[in-house]
Amino acid sequence: MEVEFLYQYGLFLAKTATVVIAVAVIVAVVLSAKQKAKKGELEFNDLSEDYADLTADLQQQLLDKKAFKAWTKNQKQKDEPKERLFVLDFNGSMDAHEVEALREEVTAVLAVATETDEVLIRLESPGGVVHGYGLAASQLDRIKQQNIRLTVAVDKVAASGGYMMACIADRILAAPFAIVGSIGVVAQLPNFHKLLKKNHIDVEQFTAGEFKRTVTVFAENTDKGREKFQQELEQTHILFKDFVFKHRPVLVMDQVATGEHWFGYQALDLNLIDQLQTSDDYLVQQFKTKKVVQVKYQLKRKLAEKVGLAASSALTASLNKLSQLSFWR
Repeated sequence: MEVEFLYQYGLFLAKTATVVIAVAVIVAVVLSAKQKAKKGELEFNDLSEDYADLTADLQQQLLDKKAFKAWTKNQKQKDEPKERLFVLDFNGSMDAHEVEALREEVTAVLAVATETDEVLIRLESPGGVVHGYGLAASQLDRIKQQNIRLTVAVDKVAASGGYMMACIADRILAAPFAIVGSIGVVAQLPNFHKLLKKNHIDVEQFTAGEFKRTVTVFAENTDKGREKFQQELEQTHILFKDFVFKHRPVLVMDQVATGEHWFGYQALDLNLIDQLQTSDDYLVQQFKTKKVVQVKYQLKRKLAEKVGLAASSALTASLNKLSQLSFWR
C-alpha cells in the first residue's frame, strides 16, 4: 500500500512539473517577443573597503581590545588616497564576445578618470578570432590615448589574441607559470569532399571574384586556393607582429613571433612581460596608496530567462524527489 502511494505521489509530481514547464515555456515565448534587446548595468565594487574590512576583522582577532582601539584610531586618521586604480576583468573566449562588456567598462572609466589614475586589466584569454581581439585591443588603446596608465596582469594565460591585448599596456605583469606569447596565426577546417563524392553527393558553389572562396568545407579544394589562403594567413601574421612591435619595441620579433608560447619566467627574459607578479600581490601594494574600485558591466537577464530558470529549478527539484521515492521503493 505504501509503495503504491509513493508511486502515485511520484507520478503526480512528474505531471505537475510537466504542466509548470509548459506554462513557463508559453510565458517565455510571449515575453521574449515583447521585450527589447538585452541591456546591462554597471556595477562598482570598492575593493579598498573590502580589503580594509578584511584587515580590521583579522586585527580584531589578533589584538587585545586596547591595542585594537588604538589601531582603529590610527586608521581613521589616515588621509583618503587621492589617486585611484580602476580594476577591469576580461576573461576572453574564442569569439571574444566579452568585448561588448569591456567597451562599456572602458567608457565608464574614461568618463571620470584623470591622468593621475591607473587602470588594471586582469586578463585571461588563450586568444581567438582576429577581428574580435583586434577590437578588444582597440578598447584598451582608448585608455592609453587618454594618457591614463594601463597595467595588465596575467595570472594564467594571455596568448595569441590575449597577448595582442596585453601588449597595449604600459606594464605587463604575469605569474611565474602564466602562459604568454603565441604570436602566430592558425586556421583549420574539415573537408568532406571525398566523403560526399563516395556517396555520390555533389556540392555546387558559385562565386563572383577569383578568391571569394579559397578553401571550403564541402567542395574540392585546389592548390591555388590553398596557396591563396596561406598567403592570407601570412599577411595576418605580419600585421600581428607589426602591431605587437609597435607597442613593445623592446622585443626581438624574430625570436618571439614564432607562434610559440612561454611561461612567465621565460617571458620575462624575452621581454614579453615586465615583471613576475600576480594580480593579488599587485592589488595589495596598491591598497596602501590608492582607492581601488572594480568596474564591471553585467548583463541583465530577461524576464523570460528568469522564468525559464525557475522552470528548470522546478523540474530538477521534482526529479530529485522522484529519484528519492524510487530509492525508497
